[in-house]
Amino acid sequence: MIKVVAKSKIKPECTEQYKTVVKELIEETRKEAGNISYTLNVSKSDEYLYAMIEVWEDQKSLDAHLASEHFRRIIPQLGPLTEGGSPLEIYEELI
Repeated sequence: MIKVVAKSKIKPECTEQYKTVVKELIEETRKEAGNISYTLNVSKSDEYLYAMIEVWEDQKSLDAHLASEHFRRIIPQLGPLTEGGSPLEIYEELI
């Protein structure tokens, strides 16, 4: 099982727009083969720090997601709504 944590610091004036844009990404991704979970989360200590937490059956499923039409179309729309890059951590479940 593959788990992904993608963090983004959202510009304060862009939080509602960010949530609106990311909603389609979440809805479409949850329909993908191999997706187990795909959620948007906000930090309890920083209201502008968001994390997409994803769970995938395997690397093949994650690769298909990264190549999907909705991912390739929506992700560029999110960049201008954030402050800087979006750190991405990919984990493999061990136990």
